[in-house]
Amino acid sequence: MLQAWHLPVAPFVAIRGQKMTITLWLAGDALPQRLMLRTEIDNEETPIEMTRQAQAPHPGITAWRASIDLSSGQSRRRYCFKLLWADRQQWFAPLGFSDFPPPRLEQFAVDAPDVGPDWVADQIFYQIFPDRFARSTRRSFEQESVYRHHAANRDIRRCEWHEPLTPEAGGSTFYGGDLDGINEKLPWLKRLGVTALYLNPVFVAPSVHKYDTEDYRRVDPAFGGDEALLRLRHHTRQQGMRLVLDGVFNHTGDSHRWFDRHTDSTTGACHNPASSWRDWYSFSEDGKALDWLGYPSLPKLDYRASGVVDEIYRGENSIVRHWLREPWSMDGWRLDVVHMLGEGGGAGNNLRHVAGIRQAAKETRSDAFVFGEHFGDARQWLQADAEDASMNYRGFTFPVWAFLANTDISYDPQRIDAKTCAAWMEQYRAGLSHQQQLRMFNQLNSHDTPRFISLLGKDRARLPLGVAWMFCWPGVPGIYYGDEVGVEGDMDPMCRRPFPWDQAQQDGELLAFYQQLAKLRRQSTALRRGGCQVVYAEGDILAFVRLWQRERVLVVINRGTASEITLAPSPLLANGDWQRQLGEGSMEGERLTLGAVSVTVWRSR
Repeated sequence: MLQAWHLPVAPFVAIRGQKMTITLWLAGDALPQRLMLRTEIDNEETPIEMTRQAQAPHPGITAWRASIDLSSGQSRRRYCFKLLWADRQQWFAPLGFSDFPPPRLEQFAVDAPDVGPDWVADQIFYQIFPDRFARSTRRSFEQESVYRHHAANRDIRRCEWHEPLTPEAGGSTFYGGDLDGINEKLPWLKRLGVTALYLNPVFVAPSVHKYDTEDYRRVDPAFGGDEALLRLRHHTRQQGMRLVLDGVFNHTGDSHRWFDRHTDSTTGACHNPASSWRDWYSFSEDGKALDWLGYPSLPKLDYRASGVVDEIYRGENSIVRHWLREPWSMDGWRLDVVHMLGEGGGAGNNLRHVAGIRQAAKETRSDAFVFGEHFGDARQWLQADAEDASMNYRGFTFPVWAFLANTDISYDPQRIDAKTCAAWMEQYRAGLSHQQQLRMFNQLNSHDTPRFISLLGKDRARLPLGVAWMFCWPGVPGIYYGDEVGVEGDMDPMCRRPFPWDQAQQDGELLAFYQQLAKLRRQSTALRRGGCQVVYAEGDILAFVRLWQRERVLVVINRGTASEITLAPSPLLANGDWQRQLGEGSMEGERLTLGAVSVTVWRSR
C-alpha cells in the first residue's frame, strides 16, 4: 500500500531567502516513476518536476523534493502533489490520496511571506465578560447609579457579588465587575498562563452585555470609563499581555445618538426622516427601522451610507483606527456577527466591508489581530483574507461537542465516532493556510453558549479531554473566564455567572490542570506552531501528532473504556525518546495503553 507524509512545516518545508523547498515522503511497493509539485504563480497552475533524493530520511522511506521561487506570485503558496506511473496517476493533498486533482481550496497552503499578525500563534487568550469577572476595591458613585433600561422596560438591578444569578432580566442585571477589577486580577491571570485578553464590549451601552452600543468613543462609566481602560492598557503592557476589544459594527443600540429612540430630540434617525443620520439605518416603507434578528433595540447599520463607512472604518479618525492608536494601542478587534454586516438592512457587499475593516486596522497598526465571530463556515472570509482568523466554532468547538458531549449547536443530540470527528476537523482545516490555522480562536464555549462543563452533564469526567484538546489542536486556546475553576452555566444569561473568587468555590484540581497545559504549550514550539496529523481515529479514541522540526507531541484522547491500541507505523513517530507529559497512559513502541476516559500527552525532541 502506498503511503505519503507531508506537513507544511519543517522538516517538510524550508524557506531560505527567496526559495521555499518542499519535500514529500513516500513508502510502499509500487512507487511512482515521476512526481510533480502542482503549485501556482499568480493563480495559474504551474507543475514543477520533483527530484528523488539519494538519502532516505528513514528506512523504507523515499524523499522527493522541489522548490518554489518566492520572488514572484501571491504570498499564499498553494500546492499539492501529482504522482505518475506509466499508465495512471494519483494526487496527494491534506485530505489524502485521490484519483483526480484536489479542489484548489483544499490543497496545502503556506503564507510566504506571512502578512498576518505573527504574535497570535504564541498566545493563550482569556475572554472576559467585564461585569462578571472582578469588582474593583474602589468604585465611584457613578458606577453604582441606577437608570432605566428601555429595552427591558425596567430599571437596572444592582446585585451583590454573592447573589445567585437568575434568568430574569439578564440584560438588566449588574454585578459590578469593572476594568479596574481586571487590573487587580492580572497576577492571577499571569499565574494561570494567560498572555492575551479579549474583552466583551466595554463602550457605553445600557445593557450589561454592551452589544447595544450608545457611544463607540467612550468606555462605559460602569466599567470605570476611559481612565480605567487606560490603566488596564498600561498594566497589561507591563505584564506583557495583549489586549483585544470587541467591535460591534453590525448594529448600534437604539439609544445611540445616531438613532435616538428614547429622547425627545429630533436629530436622530428614529423619529426624523430628515435626520443627517437617517440613511445610516434602513427603514421599511412604513418607517420601521430594520433591526438585527428581531431585536428592536438593535437597529442595523446600513453600509450603503458613506457616512457609516467613514465613521466605522474608512475615515482617518474612524472608530476602528481610533482604539488602535496611542494612547489606547489596542492589539486588535474581535468582530461581532461580522458575516451579517452590510448594506440595505442585510449583508449586501459584506465581504468588501469586512475586508475594509481589516485593511483600516492594518494601516493603523500593522500587527493588529482582526478575527470574526462565525458560528458557521468562516472560510469564505479567511480565504479572501478579509480576516486574520475567526472564532473556530465550526472547525473546533462543534466537533468536540459532538464527540465528547453528544450535542450540536442547536442542542439536539449528535453522536459521532472518532473517525467522523477527525474527518470533520481535518476537512475544515484543509481549507486554510497553515498560518491561518495557527491563529484560529479555539474555545470550548463562550458567552453565547452553555458552558462545556454543563453540556457534558453526567459525562463530566470528559472535561479534561476537551481542555487538553483546546490547548493542543492547531490554533490559539481561548479560555472563557471561570472555565478554569469549574464555573457552570446553561444558555445566556446563566453562562455569565460572576467569577467565584472564594477559593472554596473553585475546582483547584481543574485550575492546576489548566496551568499545567499552559506551561506545556509555552514550552513547546510544536504545539504553538507545528503541523498536525491525525494518526489514529477509531471508535472512542482519537490521536494526533504536532510536529515542528525535531520536536513532536503526541496527544491521545479516549472517551471510552480502558483500551490498548496499536498505531500504524509512521516516520512522524519513529525514533523518538517519548516522555509522558500529561495523563497516565503508557507507550511501548507503537503500542499504547490508555486509561478509561483519559487524555495522555507524550513529547519527543
